[in-house]
Amino acid sequence: MAAPSGGGAGGAREGGPGALPVKRVASALGIRPDELELHGPDVAKVRTEILRRIGKRPLGTYVVVTAMTPTPFGEGKTVTTIGLGQGLAATGRSAVVTLRQPSLGPLFGTKGGGTGGGRAEVVPRDRVNLHLTGDLHAVAAAHNLLAALADDACARGRHDLAPEGLTIRRALDVNDKALRRIRIGLEDGSAPRETGFEATAASEVMAILALAEGTADLRARLSRIEVGRSRAGAPVTAGDLGAAGAMAALLRDAVKPNLLQTREGTPVLVHAGPFANIAHGNSSVIADRIALRLADWVVTEAGFGADMGAEKFFNVKCRAAGLRPAAAVVVATVRALKAHGLGAPLRSGAKLPGALDRPDPALVERGAPNLAKQVENVLLHGVPVVASVNRFPGDTEDEVRAALAAARAAGAAEAVVSEAFARGGEGARDLADAVVAVAGRGPGYHPLYPLEAPLREKIAAVATRVYGASGVEFSPGARASLEALEGGPTARLPVCMAKTQFSLSHDPKLPGRPSGFALPVAALRPAYGAGFVVALCGEISTMPGMPGEPRARHVDVTDEGEIVGL
Repeated sequence: MAAPSGGGAGGAREGGPGALPVKRVASALGIRPDELELHGPDVAKVRTEILRRIGKRPLGTYVVVTAMTPTPFGEGKTVTTIGLGQGLAATGRSAVVTLRQPSLGPLFGTKGGGTGGGRAEVVPRDRVNLHLTGDLHAVAAAHNLLAALADDACARGRHDLAPEGLTIRRALDVNDKALRRIRIGLEDGSAPRETGFEATAASEVMAILALAEGTADLRARLSRIEVGRSRAGAPVTAGDLGAAGAMAALLRDAVKPNLLQTREGTPVLVHAGPFANIAHGNSSVIADRIALRLADWVVTEAGFGADMGAEKFFNVKCRAAGLRPAAAVVVATVRALKAHGLGAPLRSGAKLPGALDRPDPALVERGAPNLAKQVENVLLHGVPVVASVNRFPGDTEDEVRAALAAARAAGAAEAVVSEAFARGGEGARDLADAVVAVAGRGPGYHPLYPLEAPLREKIAAVATRVYGASGVEFSPGARASLEALEGGPTARLPVCMAKTQFSLSHDPKLPGRPSGFALPVAALRPAYGAGFVVALCGEISTMPGMPGEPRARHVDVTDEGEIVGL
Protein backbone atom coordinates (compact mmCIF):
# COMPACT_ATOMS: atom_id res chain seq x y z
CA MET A 1 0.00 0.00 0.00
CA ALA A 2 1.31 3.44 -0.87
CA ALA A 3 2.26 5.79 1.93
CA PRO A 4 -0.03 8.79 2.14
CA SER A 5 1.68 12.06 1.38
CA GLY A 6 1.77 14.40 4.36
CA GLY A 7 2.03 18.12 4.82
CA GLY A 8 4.75 19.92 6.71
CA ALA A 9 4.72 19.77 10.48
CA GLY A 10 4.37 23.51 10.61
CA GLY A 11 1.31 23.55 8.36
CA ALA A 12 -1.23 23.61 11.18
CA ARG A 13 -1.82 26.38 13.66
CA GLU A 14 -2.45 25.33 17.25
CA GLY A 15 -5.96 23.96 17.65
CA GLY A 16 -6.83 25.01 14.11
CA PRO A 17 -7.13 23.35 10.70
CA GLY A 18 -4.98 20.38 9.77
CA ALA A 19 -1.95 20.39 7.53
CA LEU A 20 -4.05 19.14 4.61
CA PRO A 21 -7.70 19.27 3.56
CA VAL A 22 -9.30 16.11 4.92
CA LYS A 23 -10.41 15.18 1.39
CA ARG A 24 -6.74 14.94 0.41
CA VAL A 25 -5.92 12.84 3.47
CA ALA A 26 -8.74 10.48 2.53
CA SER A 27 -7.72 10.30 -1.13
CA ALA A 28 -4.08 9.50 -0.27
CA LEU A 29 -5.32 6.72 1.99
CA GLY A 30 -7.49 5.25 -0.75
CA ILE A 31 -10.90 6.38 0.50
CA ARG A 32 -13.25 7.33 -2.35
CA PRO A 33 -15.30 10.56 -2.28
CA ASP A 34 -18.57 8.60 -2.08
CA GLU A 35 -17.24 6.85 1.04
CA LEU A 36 -16.67 10.15 2.83
CA GLU A 37 -19.06 12.53 4.61
CA LEU A 38 -17.47 15.94 5.16
CA HIS A 39 -17.96 17.85 8.41
CA GLY A 40 -16.07 20.92 7.32
CA PRO A 41 -12.66 21.10 5.59
CA ASP A 42 -10.73 19.18 8.25
CA VAL A 43 -13.11 16.52 9.65
CA ALA A 44 -15.02 13.76 7.88
CA LYS A 45 -16.87 10.57 8.63
CA VAL A 46 -15.98 7.37 6.79
CA ARG A 47 -18.98 5.34 5.71
CA THR A 48 -18.90 1.76 6.93
CA GLU A 49 -19.88 0.61 3.43
CA ILE A 50 -16.20 0.98 2.56
CA LEU A 51 -15.62 -2.44 4.12
CA ARG A 52 -17.63 -4.05 1.32
CA ARG A 53 -15.01 -2.82 -1.15
CA ILE A 54 -11.84 -3.33 0.86
CA GLY A 55 -12.94 -6.15 3.17
CA LYS A 56 -10.85 -8.85 1.43
CA ARG A 57 -7.60 -6.91 1.27
CA PRO A 58 -4.71 -8.22 3.35
CA LEU A 59 -4.54 -6.85 6.87
CA GLY A 60 -1.85 -4.40 7.90
CA THR A 61 0.34 -4.87 10.97
CA TYR A 62 -1.49 -4.09 14.21
CA VAL A 63 0.36 -2.31 17.04
CA VAL A 64 -1.07 -1.32 20.42
CA VAL A 65 0.38 1.39 22.65
CA THR A 66 -0.03 1.01 26.40
CA ALA A 67 1.91 2.19 29.45
CA MET A 68 3.12 1.68 32.96
CA THR A 69 0.70 2.61 35.74
CA PRO A 70 -0.19 6.27 35.15
CA THR A 71 0.45 9.12 37.55
CA PRO A 72 -1.69 12.28 37.71
CA PHE A 73 1.06 14.16 35.84
CA GLY A 74 0.58 12.28 32.55
CA GLU A 75 3.04 10.04 30.76
CA GLY A 76 2.33 11.00 27.15
CA LYS A 77 0.80 7.75 25.90
CA THR A 78 -1.32 9.54 23.32
CA VAL A 79 1.68 11.61 22.26
CA THR A 80 3.63 8.38 21.77
CA THR A 81 0.78 6.75 19.83
CA ILE A 82 0.51 9.70 17.46
CA GLY A 83 4.28 10.08 17.29
CA LEU A 84 4.73 6.42 16.36
CA GLY A 85 2.25 6.82 13.52
CA GLN A 86 4.16 9.88 12.32
CA GLY A 87 7.48 8.06 12.78
CA LEU A 88 6.31 5.16 10.61
CA ALA A 89 5.20 7.65 7.95
CA ALA A 90 8.52 9.50 8.24
CA THR A 91 10.35 6.23 7.46
CA GLY A 92 8.30 5.77 4.28
CA ARG A 93 5.66 3.39 5.57
CA SER A 94 1.89 3.82 5.23
CA ALA A 95 0.37 4.23 8.67
CA VAL A 96 -2.93 5.10 10.32
CA VAL A 97 -3.50 5.97 13.97
CA THR A 98 -6.76 4.96 15.68
CA LEU A 99 -7.80 6.70 18.91
CA ARG A 100 -10.72 6.94 21.30
CA GLN A 101 -12.72 10.15 21.29
CA PRO A 102 -12.02 12.22 24.43
CA SER A 103 -14.83 12.72 26.96
CA LEU A 104 -15.94 16.10 28.23
CA GLY A 105 -15.70 14.94 31.85
CA PRO A 106 -11.91 14.46 31.91
CA LEU A 107 -11.46 17.44 29.56
CA PHE A 108 -13.06 19.84 32.05
CA GLY A 109 -11.89 17.92 35.11
CA THR A 110 -8.31 16.84 35.74
CA LYS A 111 -6.94 15.20 32.60
CA GLY A 112 -7.63 17.80 29.96
CA GLY A 113 -7.83 16.99 26.26
CA GLY A 114 -7.01 13.71 24.56
CA THR A 115 -5.31 14.82 21.35
CA GLY A 116 -1.62 14.48 22.26
CA GLY A 117 0.54 17.58 22.23
CA GLY A 118 3.56 19.37 20.88
CA ARG A 119 4.52 18.10 17.43
CA ALA A 120 2.56 14.85 18.01
CA GLU A 121 -1.02 16.05 18.04
CA VAL A 122 -4.30 15.37 16.29
CA VAL A 123 -5.73 18.46 14.63
CA PRO A 124 -7.97 20.34 14.88
CA ARG A 125 -7.75 19.63 18.57
CA ASP A 126 -10.67 21.86 19.59
CA ARG A 127 -12.97 19.88 17.28
CA VAL A 128 -11.73 16.54 18.64
CA ASN A 129 -12.05 17.57 22.28
CA LEU A 130 -15.34 19.45 21.99
CA HIS A 131 -18.21 17.48 20.44
CA LEU A 132 -16.39 16.51 17.19
CA THR A 133 -19.29 15.16 15.09
CA GLY A 134 -21.64 14.62 18.01
CA ASP A 135 -21.06 10.89 18.58
CA LEU A 136 -20.94 11.13 22.39
CA HIS A 137 -24.16 13.11 22.45
CA ALA A 138 -25.81 10.47 20.25
CA VAL A 139 -24.68 7.77 22.68
CA ALA A 140 -26.12 9.71 25.63
CA ALA A 141 -29.39 10.29 23.73
CA ALA A 142 -29.75 6.60 22.89
CA HIS A 143 -28.95 5.60 26.47
CA ASN A 144 -31.40 8.08 27.98
CA LEU A 145 -34.14 7.15 25.53
CA LEU A 146 -33.85 3.58 26.76
CA ALA A 147 -33.96 4.73 30.39
CA ALA A 148 -37.09 6.81 29.69
CA LEU A 149 -38.83 3.89 27.98
CA ALA A 150 -37.91 1.62 30.89
CA ASP A 151 -39.38 4.02 33.44
CA ASP A 152 -42.48 4.46 31.31
CA ALA A 153 -42.94 0.70 31.04
CA CYS A 154 -42.56 0.44 34.79
CA ALA A 155 -45.17 3.16 35.43
CA ARG A 156 -47.62 1.51 33.04
CA GLY A 157 -47.12 -1.99 34.42
CA ARG A 158 -45.60 -3.42 31.25
CA HIS A 159 -43.33 -6.47 31.34
CA ASP A 160 -44.17 -6.90 35.05
CA LEU A 161 -41.55 -4.26 35.86
CA ALA A 162 -41.45 -2.68 39.32
CA PRO A 163 -39.38 0.37 40.33
CA GLU A 164 -37.13 -1.78 42.50
CA GLY A 165 -36.45 -4.05 39.52
CA LEU A 166 -34.98 -1.33 37.29
CA THR A 167 -31.20 -1.17 37.11
CA ILE A 168 -30.61 1.22 34.20
CA ARG A 169 -29.37 4.71 35.09
CA ARG A 170 -29.10 7.91 33.04
CA ALA A 171 -25.94 9.08 31.23
CA LEU A 172 -24.25 12.48 30.99
CA ASP A 173 -20.90 13.49 29.48
CA VAL A 174 -19.89 15.80 32.34
CA ASN A 175 -18.27 14.89 35.65
CA ASP A 176 -20.99 15.62 38.23
CA LYS A 177 -20.84 13.65 41.47
CA ALA A 178 -24.08 15.27 42.68
CA LEU A 179 -25.89 13.01 40.19
CA ARG A 180 -24.43 9.74 41.44
CA ARG A 181 -27.48 9.12 43.62
CA ILE A 182 -30.80 10.86 42.98
CA ARG A 183 -34.53 10.26 43.29
CA ILE A 184 -36.78 10.51 40.24
CA GLY A 185 -40.44 10.04 39.38
CA LEU A 186 -41.86 12.50 41.88
CA GLU A 187 -44.53 13.77 39.45
CA ASP A 188 -48.09 12.44 39.85
CA GLY A 189 -48.55 9.17 37.99
CA SER A 190 -44.86 8.31 37.87
CA ALA A 191 -43.11 5.51 39.71
CA PRO A 192 -40.70 7.11 42.21
CA ARG A 193 -37.38 5.36 42.60
CA GLU A 194 -33.78 5.95 43.52
CA THR A 195 -31.33 5.96 40.66
CA GLY A 196 -28.42 8.05 39.37
CA PHE A 197 -26.27 9.05 36.43
CA GLU A 198 -23.15 7.51 34.96
CA ALA A 199 -20.68 9.12 32.61
CA THR A 200 -21.50 8.64 28.94
CA ALA A 201 -18.18 6.87 28.50
CA ALA A 202 -19.31 4.34 31.13
CA SER A 203 -22.57 3.56 29.30
CA GLU A 204 -23.01 0.10 27.84
CA VAL A 205 -24.17 1.88 24.68
CA MET A 206 -20.67 3.35 24.35
CA ALA A 207 -19.08 -0.06 24.89
CA ILE A 208 -21.36 -1.48 22.21
CA LEU A 209 -20.48 1.28 19.74
CA ALA A 210 -16.81 0.45 20.19
CA LEU A 211 -17.30 -3.32 19.66
CA ALA A 212 -20.01 -3.43 16.98
CA GLU A 213 -19.08 -4.71 13.53
CA GLY A 214 -21.65 -2.56 11.72
CA THR A 215 -25.18 -1.21 11.89
CA ALA A 216 -26.87 -4.61 12.00
CA ASP A 217 -24.59 -5.86 14.76
CA LEU A 218 -25.05 -2.56 16.61
CA ARG A 219 -28.83 -2.94 16.62
CA ALA A 220 -28.64 -6.58 17.69
CA ARG A 221 -26.33 -5.70 20.58
CA LEU A 222 -28.52 -2.77 21.66
CA SER A 223 -31.53 -5.08 21.85
CA ARG A 224 -29.69 -7.26 24.41
CA ILE A 225 -29.10 -4.47 26.94
CA GLU A 226 -30.77 -5.43 30.22
CA VAL A 227 -32.71 -2.60 31.88
CA GLY A 228 -33.85 -4.57 34.91
CA ARG A 229 -35.76 -7.60 36.14
CA SER A 230 -39.46 -8.36 36.30
CA ARG A 231 -41.17 -9.19 39.58
CA ALA A 232 -40.71 -12.84 38.64
CA GLY A 233 -36.97 -12.33 38.21
CA ALA A 234 -36.87 -12.52 34.40
CA PRO A 235 -34.52 -10.13 32.56
CA VAL A 236 -36.15 -7.27 30.65
CA THR A 237 -34.14 -5.95 27.72
CA ALA A 238 -34.17 -3.05 25.28
CA GLY A 239 -35.52 -5.50 22.73
CA ASP A 240 -38.43 -6.35 25.01
CA LEU A 241 -39.24 -2.62 25.29
CA GLY A 242 -39.08 -2.13 21.53
CA ALA A 243 -36.30 0.42 22.00
CA ALA A 244 -33.46 -1.00 19.89
CA GLY A 245 -34.66 0.40 16.57
CA ALA A 246 -34.98 3.98 17.80
CA MET A 247 -31.64 3.72 19.61
CA ALA A 248 -29.97 2.50 16.42
CA ALA A 249 -31.57 5.39 14.53
CA LEU A 250 -29.99 7.85 16.97
CA LEU A 251 -26.63 6.12 16.43
CA ARG A 252 -26.88 5.85 12.63
CA ASP A 253 -24.14 8.40 12.03
CA ALA A 254 -22.20 7.70 15.23
CA VAL A 255 -21.32 4.23 13.94
CA LYS A 256 -19.17 5.85 11.23
CA PRO A 257 -15.54 6.57 12.27
CA ASN A 258 -14.24 10.15 12.20
CA LEU A 259 -11.27 10.88 9.94
CA LEU A 260 -8.76 13.55 10.98
CA GLN A 261 -4.97 13.87 10.80
CA THR A 262 -1.87 14.63 12.80
CA ARG A 263 0.07 17.85 12.46
CA GLU A 264 2.18 16.08 9.86
CA GLY A 265 -0.75 14.82 7.79
CA THR A 266 -0.76 11.22 9.04
CA PRO A 267 -4.36 9.91 8.94
CA VAL A 268 -6.14 9.40 12.27
CA LEU A 269 -9.45 7.65 12.86
CA VAL A 270 -11.09 8.86 16.08
CA HIS A 271 -14.05 6.74 17.13
CA ALA A 272 -15.89 5.77 20.34
CA GLY A 273 -14.68 6.48 23.85
CA PRO A 274 -15.36 3.81 26.49
CA PHE A 275 -13.70 4.36 29.89
CA ALA A 276 -10.71 2.12 30.50
CA ASN A 277 -11.22 1.75 34.26
CA ILE A 278 -14.93 0.94 33.88
CA ALA A 279 -15.42 -0.38 30.35
CA HIS A 280 -12.83 -1.73 27.89
CA GLY A 281 -11.02 1.51 27.09
CA ASN A 282 -10.31 1.05 23.39
CA SER A 283 -11.33 2.75 20.17
CA SER A 284 -13.76 1.03 17.83
CA VAL A 285 -13.45 -2.28 16.04
CA ILE A 286 -14.93 -0.67 12.91
CA ALA A 287 -12.22 2.02 12.78
CA ASP A 288 -9.45 -0.53 13.26
CA ARG A 289 -10.83 -2.83 10.58
CA ILE A 290 -11.03 0.00 8.07
CA ALA A 291 -7.52 1.17 8.95
CA LEU A 292 -6.04 -2.34 8.72
CA ARG A 293 -7.36 -2.73 5.16
CA LEU A 294 -6.08 0.68 4.04
CA ALA A 295 -2.59 0.92 5.58
CA ASP A 296 0.40 -1.31 6.18
CA TRP A 297 0.70 -0.23 9.81
CA VAL A 298 -2.08 0.61 12.28
CA VAL A 299 -1.21 2.10 15.65
CA THR A 300 -3.95 2.07 18.28
CA GLU A 301 -3.99 3.12 21.92
CA ALA A 302 -5.29 1.25 24.96
CA GLY A 303 -6.41 3.26 27.96
CA PHE A 304 -4.30 3.70 31.11
CA GLY A 305 -1.70 1.08 32.07
CA ALA A 306 -1.22 -2.38 30.58
CA ASP A 307 -3.20 -3.90 33.47
CA MET A 308 -6.25 -1.91 32.34
CA GLY A 309 -6.74 -0.98 28.68
CA ALA A 310 -4.21 -3.43 27.26
CA GLU A 311 -5.56 -6.39 29.23
CA LYS A 312 -9.04 -5.61 27.91
CA PHE A 313 -7.64 -4.94 24.43
CA PHE A 314 -6.23 -8.46 24.38
CA ASN A 315 -9.07 -10.30 26.13
CA VAL A 316 -12.16 -8.34 25.09
CA LYS A 317 -11.58 -6.32 21.93
CA CYS A 318 -9.18 -8.53 19.97
CA ARG A 319 -11.10 -11.66 20.89
CA ALA A 320 -14.44 -10.10 19.82
CA ALA A 321 -13.03 -8.71 16.58
CA GLY A 322 -10.74 -11.61 15.64
CA LEU A 323 -7.77 -9.24 15.38
CA ARG A 324 -4.17 -10.21 16.19
CA PRO A 325 -1.72 -7.55 17.39
CA ALA A 326 1.87 -8.04 16.26
CA ALA A 327 3.62 -5.75 18.74
CA ALA A 328 3.01 -3.52 21.74
CA VAL A 329 4.65 -0.34 22.96
CA VAL A 330 4.82 0.24 26.71
CA VAL A 331 5.29 3.94 27.49
CA ALA A 332 7.35 5.00 30.49
CA THR A 333 8.75 8.26 31.76
CA VAL A 334 11.55 9.08 34.17
CA ARG A 335 9.12 11.10 36.24
CA ALA A 336 6.58 8.26 36.52
CA LEU A 337 9.30 5.78 37.51
CA LYS A 338 10.49 8.17 40.20
CA ALA A 339 6.91 8.69 41.39
CA HIS A 340 6.44 4.94 41.83
CA GLY A 341 9.87 4.75 43.45
CA LEU A 342 8.72 7.13 46.18
CA GLY A 343 6.25 4.49 47.34
CA ALA A 344 3.61 7.05 48.27
CA PRO A 345 0.32 7.71 46.44
CA LEU A 346 0.17 10.74 44.19
CA ARG A 347 -3.20 12.46 44.25
CA SER A 348 -4.77 14.19 41.30
CA GLY A 349 -4.04 17.90 41.47
CA ALA A 350 -1.16 17.39 43.93
CA LYS A 351 1.91 19.58 43.64
CA LEU A 352 4.95 17.96 42.06
CA PRO A 353 7.03 16.47 44.89
CA GLY A 354 10.49 17.96 45.07
CA ALA A 355 12.05 14.51 44.79
CA LEU A 356 10.62 14.16 41.26
CA ASP A 357 12.26 17.41 40.19
CA ARG A 358 15.78 16.43 41.27
CA PRO A 359 18.08 14.12 39.25
CA ASP A 360 18.03 10.71 40.92
CA PRO A 361 18.81 7.57 38.86
CA ALA A 362 18.50 5.43 42.00
CA LEU A 363 14.91 6.60 42.46
CA VAL A 364 14.22 5.65 38.85
CA GLU A 365 15.49 2.15 39.60
CA ARG A 366 13.30 1.90 42.71
CA GLY A 367 10.25 2.57 40.54
CA ALA A 368 11.27 0.03 37.91
CA PRO A 369 9.19 -2.88 39.34
CA ASN A 370 6.00 -1.18 38.14
CA LEU A 371 7.33 -0.90 34.59
CA ALA A 372 8.57 -4.49 34.79
CA LYS A 373 5.11 -5.76 35.74
CA GLN A 374 3.40 -3.86 32.96
CA VAL A 375 5.87 -5.24 30.41
CA GLU A 376 5.20 -8.69 31.85
CA ASN A 377 1.45 -8.12 31.50
CA VAL A 378 1.83 -7.67 27.75
CA LEU A 379 4.16 -10.67 27.43
CA LEU A 380 1.53 -12.81 29.16
CA HIS A 381 -0.45 -12.46 25.93
CA GLY A 382 2.41 -13.53 23.65
CA VAL A 383 2.98 -10.08 22.13
CA PRO A 384 6.53 -8.66 21.91
CA VAL A 385 7.21 -5.36 23.66
CA VAL A 386 9.04 -2.19 22.72
CA ALA A 387 9.53 0.08 25.72
CA SER A 388 9.38 3.76 24.84
CA VAL A 389 10.78 6.30 27.28
CA ASN A 390 8.96 9.55 26.57
CA ARG A 391 11.68 12.08 27.24
CA PHE A 392 11.00 15.29 29.15
CA PRO A 393 13.36 18.33 29.11
CA GLY A 394 14.53 17.85 32.71
CA ASP A 395 15.47 14.17 32.35
CA THR A 396 19.20 13.49 32.77
CA GLU A 397 21.16 11.01 30.67
CA ASP A 398 21.76 8.79 33.73
CA GLU A 399 18.06 8.70 34.51
CA VAL A 400 17.13 7.85 30.93
CA ARG A 401 19.75 5.08 30.83
CA ALA A 402 18.33 3.67 34.08
CA ALA A 403 14.82 3.67 32.60
CA LEU A 404 15.96 1.93 29.41
CA ALA A 405 17.92 -0.67 31.38
CA ALA A 406 14.89 -1.37 33.57
CA ALA A 407 12.73 -1.98 30.51
CA ARG A 408 15.23 -4.36 28.92
CA ALA A 409 15.66 -6.25 32.19
CA ALA A 410 11.88 -6.66 32.34
CA GLY A 411 11.82 -8.46 29.00
CA ALA A 412 11.24 -5.71 26.45
CA ALA A 413 12.66 -6.77 23.10
CA GLU A 414 13.73 -3.18 22.44
CA ALA A 415 13.91 -0.05 24.59
CA VAL A 416 14.25 3.36 22.94
CA VAL A 417 13.80 7.05 23.68
CA SER A 418 10.96 8.93 22.00
CA GLU A 419 11.08 12.68 21.41
CA ALA A 420 7.82 12.86 19.48
CA PHE A 421 6.48 15.74 21.57
CA ALA A 422 9.39 18.01 20.63
CA ARG A 423 10.25 16.68 17.16
CA GLY A 424 7.18 14.90 15.80
CA GLY A 425 7.79 12.00 13.43
CA GLU A 426 11.52 12.68 13.27
CA GLY A 427 11.70 12.28 17.02
CA ALA A 428 9.95 8.89 16.79
CA ARG A 429 12.05 7.33 14.02
CA ASP A 430 13.96 5.10 16.44
CA LEU A 431 10.69 3.97 18.00
CA ALA A 432 9.21 3.21 14.57
CA ASP A 433 12.27 1.20 13.53
CA ALA A 434 12.19 -0.74 16.80
CA VAL A 435 8.52 -1.61 16.37
CA VAL A 436 9.10 -2.78 12.81
CA ALA A 437 12.04 -4.90 13.99
CA VAL A 438 10.13 -6.74 16.74
CA ALA A 439 6.65 -7.04 15.18
CA GLY A 440 5.65 -10.66 14.88
CA ARG A 441 8.37 -12.00 17.17
CA GLY A 442 7.65 -14.40 19.99
CA PRO A 443 4.89 -16.97 20.44
CA GLY A 444 2.19 -14.72 18.99
CA TYR A 445 -0.93 -13.19 20.47
CA HIS A 446 -3.17 -15.34 22.64
CA PRO A 447 -5.82 -14.43 25.26
CA LEU A 448 -5.07 -14.85 28.94
CA TYR A 449 -7.87 -17.32 29.63
CA PRO A 450 -10.27 -19.54 27.65
CA LEU A 451 -13.88 -18.45 27.37
CA GLU A 452 -14.90 -21.94 28.51
CA ALA A 453 -13.37 -21.33 31.95
CA PRO A 454 -15.77 -20.60 34.83
CA LEU A 455 -16.34 -16.92 35.44
CA ARG A 456 -14.62 -17.01 38.83
CA GLU A 457 -11.50 -18.49 37.18
CA LYS A 458 -11.43 -15.73 34.56
CA ILE A 459 -11.59 -13.10 37.29
CA ALA A 460 -8.91 -14.89 39.29
CA ALA A 461 -6.65 -15.12 36.23
CA VAL A 462 -6.70 -11.36 35.74
CA ALA A 463 -6.39 -10.65 39.47
CA THR A 464 -3.46 -12.95 40.15
CA ARG A 465 -1.55 -13.01 36.86
CA VAL A 466 -2.06 -9.39 35.73
CA TYR A 467 -2.53 -7.43 38.97
CA GLY A 468 -0.34 -9.62 41.17
CA ALA A 469 -3.08 -10.31 43.76
CA SER A 470 -2.83 -13.25 46.12
CA GLY A 471 -6.47 -14.10 45.46
CA VAL A 472 -10.00 -12.75 45.06
CA GLU A 473 -12.56 -11.90 47.74
CA PHE A 474 -16.17 -11.80 46.51
CA SER A 475 -18.73 -9.80 48.48
CA PRO A 476 -21.94 -11.67 49.43
CA GLY A 477 -23.77 -9.88 46.60
CA ALA A 478 -21.02 -10.74 44.11
CA ARG A 479 -21.08 -14.39 45.19
CA ALA A 480 -24.83 -14.52 44.62
CA SER A 481 -24.42 -12.93 41.19
CA LEU A 482 -21.60 -15.33 40.39
CA GLU A 483 -23.81 -18.34 41.02
CA ALA A 484 -26.57 -16.89 38.85
CA LEU A 485 -24.23 -15.92 36.00
CA GLU A 486 -22.22 -19.13 35.85
CA GLY A 487 -25.10 -21.09 34.35
CA GLY A 488 -26.57 -18.40 32.13
CA PRO A 489 -25.73 -16.80 28.76
CA THR A 490 -22.80 -14.95 30.35
CA ALA A 491 -20.92 -18.15 31.16
CA ARG A 492 -18.79 -17.92 27.99
CA LEU A 493 -18.23 -14.15 28.06
CA PRO A 494 -14.93 -12.46 28.93
CA VAL A 495 -14.64 -10.33 32.06
CA CYS A 496 -14.22 -6.56 32.07
CA MET A 497 -12.56 -5.53 35.33
CA ALA A 498 -13.50 -2.12 36.74
CA LYS A 499 -10.92 -0.68 39.14
CA THR A 500 -8.68 2.30 39.77
CA GLN A 501 -6.10 3.18 37.13
CA PHE A 502 -3.59 4.53 39.66
CA SER A 503 -2.43 1.18 41.01
CA LEU A 504 -1.91 -2.37 39.83
CA SER A 505 -4.19 -3.22 42.73
CA HIS A 506 -7.72 -2.02 43.54
CA ASP A 507 -6.30 0.59 45.96
CA PRO A 508 -4.97 3.88 44.49
CA LYS A 509 -2.83 4.27 47.62
CA LEU A 510 -0.62 1.34 46.52
CA PRO A 511 1.86 2.50 43.83
CA GLY A 512 4.77 0.49 42.47
CA ARG A 513 4.29 -3.27 42.30
CA PRO A 514 2.09 -4.23 45.27
CA SER A 515 1.77 -7.86 46.33
CA GLY A 516 0.05 -9.96 48.96
CA PHE A 517 -3.31 -8.21 48.55
CA ALA A 518 -6.65 -9.88 47.89
CA LEU A 519 -8.69 -8.25 45.15
CA PRO A 520 -12.18 -7.37 46.43
CA VAL A 521 -14.99 -7.85 43.93
CA ALA A 522 -17.94 -5.83 45.16
CA ALA A 523 -20.42 -6.60 42.38
CA LEU A 524 -20.85 -8.33 39.03
CA ARG A 525 -22.90 -6.74 36.24
CA PRO A 526 -23.69 -8.56 33.01
CA ALA A 527 -23.38 -6.43 29.89
CA TYR A 528 -25.19 -8.67 27.42
CA GLY A 529 -25.06 -6.16 24.60
CA ALA A 530 -21.38 -5.38 24.93
CA GLY A 531 -20.63 -9.05 25.41
CA PHE A 532 -18.79 -9.12 28.74
CA VAL A 533 -19.34 -9.28 32.48
CA VAL A 534 -18.22 -6.25 34.50
CA ALA A 535 -16.51 -6.99 37.82
CA LEU A 536 -16.48 -3.93 40.10
CA CYS A 537 -13.30 -4.10 42.18
CA GLY A 538 -12.87 -1.93 45.26
CA GLU A 539 -14.39 1.53 45.32
CA ILE A 540 -15.13 2.57 41.77
CA SER A 541 -17.63 5.16 40.57
CA THR A 542 -19.19 5.26 37.12
CA MET A 543 -19.75 9.02 37.54
CA PRO A 544 -16.50 10.84 38.42
CA GLY A 545 -16.53 14.15 40.27
CA MET A 546 -14.72 17.40 39.64
CA PRO A 547 -11.25 17.99 41.13
CA GLY A 548 -10.41 20.83 43.49
CA GLU A 549 -9.33 23.00 40.57
CA PRO A 550 -11.34 21.98 37.46
CA ARG A 551 -9.68 22.62 34.14
CA ALA A 552 -13.02 24.03 32.97
CA ARG A 553 -12.11 27.27 34.74
CA HIS A 554 -9.23 27.80 32.30
CA VAL A 555 -11.11 27.21 29.04
CA ASP A 556 -12.32 30.29 27.19
CA VAL A 557 -13.04 31.80 23.79
CA THR A 558 -11.17 34.79 22.38
CA ASP A 559 -12.92 37.71 20.68
CA GLU A 560 -11.92 36.11 17.38
CA GLY A 561 -13.71 32.86 18.31
CA GLU A 562 -10.58 30.82 19.07
CA ILE A 563 -10.89 28.32 21.94
CA VAL A 564 -8.04 28.49 24.45
CA GLY A 565 -7.14 26.52 27.56
CA LEU A 566 -7.68 23.00 26.21
